[in-house]
Amino acid sequence: MIANPIPWPNGARCACAITFDMDADSLIHIAKPEDSHRRLYPISMGKYGPTVGVPRILETYRKYGLKQSFFIPGWCLEQYPETVEAILKDGHEIGHHGYLHENPTSMGAEKQRELFERALQAHKNICGSLPRGYRAPVYDITPEVVDLLIEHDFAYESSMMADDVPYLLKTDRGQLWEIPVHWGEDDWPPFAHYEEIGYLMPVRAPSRGLQAFWEEFEAQYEFGGFFMLILHPFLTGRLARWRLVDSWIEQTLRTKEVWFATLEDITRHIAELQAAGRYEPRIDKLPYYDGPVAE
Repeated sequence: MIANPIPWPNGARCACAITFDMDADSLIHIAKPEDSHRRLYPISMGKYGPTVGVPRILETYRKYGLKQSFFIPGWCLEQYPETVEAILKDGHEIGHHGYLHENPTSMGAEKQRELFERALQAHKNICGSLPRGYRAPVYDITPEVVDLLIEHDFAYESSMMADDVPYLLKTDRGQLWEIPVHWGEDDWPPFAHYEEIGYLMPVRAPSRGLQAFWEEFEAQYEFGGFFMLILHPFLTGRLARWRLVDSWIEQTLRTKEVWFATLEDITRHIAELQAAGRYEPRIDKLPYYDGPVAE
């Protein structure tokens, strides 16, 4: 049912990544800039991620020997350098996630470049290196951002939804890999209740909210695909939810042939397969359209 399955290392049937977008309290500051500093409840909810959730997540990853990917806005890198240091110390990847979790579709090309490159500078200052991967805030990537990614030699981006497995994006300026996301593997729908930024989701019980993810995994595993969760430390890093994720990781490692890896490592593996003539990815050519479709 997957037309073009990717051969994974060591005979694994499925590649897995449990990725985190560590937005912290950037969300309230971008949504309510006039008085966000006075809104203590949403600030504290966001701060739970880097101060409580991420240490808990890192403990699980150390226990099972996993290296995974985190996407962090540049402002959050600057606000929480100790958390960033802990993530990097354990060998995890940190990707670009905007500067203050701004939506690229809400601004022109010049402003997109300004904030994109401001975030790059934060990576250089705090992480000591430049990121290889990108995920757009709210997945709202634009053609201008794709051009910036190619210009700055990114290996991959992870915001689009055109396939079940990674594929290749090509433009007149170059190419990069797409590591596709989907709302069905994102913890925002089952767990986010955040009126201040316009979300009033019915919060699910941990077991019920996470069950949909495990069903997605079983389908990908059956057909030799790719399974990626897109989680937030202040949501799924909470105690009851993460306890269930920890148990799922343990059971999956014990009973399944899977490859847990960072998105950078997954991208590198597919690129090496292609270079060796062992795999031909599906290609999406951008832009999809030259201008407005509805006149």
